[in-house]
Amino acid sequence: MPSSTSSSSLRPAALIGLIAAIILMSGWEAYWRSDGSVPGYRNSEGLWAIERRRINDGEGDKTVIAGSSRIFFDMQLDVWEKESGERPIQLALEGTSPTTRMEDLVDDLDFTGTLIVGISPGLAFSGYEYRGEAFERFREETPTQWLGQQISMLVEPWLAFYQSDYSLFTVIKRQPWPERDGVFVERDVRRLAIYSRDRNARMYEKVATDEAYAQIAKAIWAEGFVPIEERSEEELTGGLENRNKQIERLVAAANALQQRGIEVVFVRSPSEGHYAISEPMYNPRAETWDVIIERTGALGIHWQDHEEMQGYRLPEWSHMSGSEADRYTKALYHLVESEKALRDQVGNR
Repeated sequence: MPSSTSSSSLRPAALIGLIAAIILMSGWEAYWRSDGSVPGYRNSEGLWAIERRRINDGEGDKTVIAGSSRIFFDMQLDVWEKESGERPIQLALEGTSPTTRMEDLVDDLDFTGTLIVGISPGLAFSGYEYRGEAFERFREETPTQWLGQQISMLVEPWLAFYQSDYSLFTVIKRQPWPERDGVFVERDVRRLAIYSRDRNARMYEKVATDEAYAQIAKAIWAEGFVPIEERSEEELTGGLENRNKQIERLVAAANALQQRGIEVVFVRSPSEGHYAISEPMYNPRAETWDVIIERTGALGIHWQDHEEMQGYRLPEWSHMSGSEADRYTKALYHLVESEKALRDQVGNR
């Protein structure tokens, strides 16, 4: 009898708890929708792993995109598909050097297509891998992780708040708490893009239309910048050694892919503002980009060399708004094709 009474008393409590949870969740959803948020897929390690597996599931002859956030945001899959008749596989990862992905594809004989490699100097020539866990997820994903990803993808297109930027503890962390002397709190990057099921990334409209919101990203991009003349000799020597190491890795991977018959195309997308100062300061073109193009013989499309790659609006210095990215993708596709044709024409003389 006591156990029956206890069980029956729990049912109303559970119902009340469920109703309260639904009310709170609905309020949280309404709040973020009123702030301009819209639903979209989460750019998770699991979603990246799904796209990576496509190469081994019969789509290895497609165009694959590797790089960091610039090629991720600026290259629109819908536009490329419309122009070329083929929808690429998007494997770019924000804040992450493309070299490990190139090395991974060297060893994957299922990959026989074209590789477009976005070069963001501060990442490609540092080897930094902010999203390095995606590689581990692809290689070692457990059945539980796979199932969790599938379940998550059922609700992601419907909930505007279901993004890491809107989680309660993230919101609490970014409140203007009193600063403590000697304590530096690194700020998280705010939401910048809306993602599709196959990882097409399109700039979140608020970045393009709300200058105050875009200014948050700009401040984070410039955070911690130290002019090169203020670096110690030891720091400069270590940085140069690492840069040379990353160039060697990148060149070796590109050459190995080319030896397998893979077309490798390097793309340097536009940047401005803080990046117009910091990138050439630490990674001069003549010592980085020009070196990899010369040593690989690969097709290189640098925004400074082509009128079609210039004149785009970058709301926070590094990425294009959706409409600008559409225009850019179309121009980039035709530029790549015309450069290929010109190269082949010269080679056949």
